[in-house]
Amino acid sequence: MRKAIVVGGGIGGLSAAIGLHGIGWEVTVLEQAPELTAVGAGISLWPNALRSLETLGVRLDKLQEQSSGGLHDRKGRRITRWDADAFRRHHGRPLAAIHRADLIGGLLDALPAGSVRTGAAVTDVGDLDADVIIAADGIHSGLRKQLWPRHPAPVYSGSTAFRAVTALPHPTDLSTSWDDGAEIGVIPLHDGRVYWWASYVAEAGLRHEDPKAYLRERFGGWHEPIPELIDATTPETLLHHDLYLLGTPLPSYVKGRVAFLGDAAHAMPPFLGQGGCQAIEDAVVLAAALSTTEDVDAALKNYDEQRRPRSQSVVKASIQAGKLGPQLRNPLAVAVRNSVFRLLPGALTARIGAGVSGWTPPVPRRPAPPRTR
Repeated sequence: MRKAIVVGGGIGGLSAAIGLHGIGWEVTVLEQAPELTAVGAGISLWPNALRSLETLGVRLDKLQEQSSGGLHDRKGRRITRWDADAFRRHHGRPLAAIHRADLIGGLLDALPAGSVRTGAAVTDVGDLDADVIIAADGIHSGLRKQLWPRHPAPVYSGSTAFRAVTALPHPTDLSTSWDDGAEIGVIPLHDGRVYWWASYVAEAGLRHEDPKAYLRERFGGWHEPIPELIDATTPETLLHHDLYLLGTPLPSYVKGRVAFLGDAAHAMPPFLGQGGCQAIEDAVVLAAALSTTEDVDAALKNYDEQRRPRSQSVVKASIQAGKLGPQLRNPLAVAVRNSVFRLLPGALTARIGAGVSGWTPPVPRRPAPPRTR
């Protein structure tokens, strides 16, 4: 039986382990954290990710399909209406959301017990003995630094973000709201809680003594339910991270028998909601490539040729989406952008992003079941 080691127990790493286990490989996931936990935030799963998870055989019973919503300005005036039925027609699946802890739990359920080893830091790829090593160790990948020592480090996107999951006493719709250089998103989850985030253009590394008070001051004048969400969020559940990306594309996602995946390969800003989705795509393509040939080198070459152009184009699209959306600061440009969006018919806005989310994954070849007499 062929053996794979996955370095990193996040969404991409676990998805890769599921894919390789499904094609008959022995897989071990090495996670440096002492326990496998997920940050207290949600994640949007676009149709391309949902198809990929279905192909991997992952079942998630805590997905929340988004049924209504829209894009607004800070005063709550509608810029565009989001049509869930039209979205499904053009993208082939709904837009869904899930708490990251529930997604990690669903991925773990798809793996054999004992597949994940926590507290297992990897400092040297040469210490690992496997037919394939998957580097899924995140945006600040140690394996990328080791194998591409001269490659430029991740760069600051120009925006920072607060995130939280909060309970409200009433239901709310999916929404995104823009102002000059800022964005707030609201996504309902399956259990009635709400995942929300606020990103805005700021100096990297800037922190606040009382983050909740800062959010009240900065965003308390925005439309409901934004002030209500800020007030309902407990300070200890607020996450604050500067948003980085791999500004210089890797020349290859493969180095010897090491395949890079997810943020380790193509970290991107979150302005298209595709970071985790692209990692799941990586996983299913890697499994499919390794399932079609005994030649591991040829399979990894195939993986690189498929994933590098697509994922790097999504990185560029994410950067552009930020510049035209939540990072746009000129008031006149913001007014023009909002006016243009308001003039677009709903049937057209429902197609936005279909070129990315319409992607269909390859199907890995499953090993033949053993013969019985």
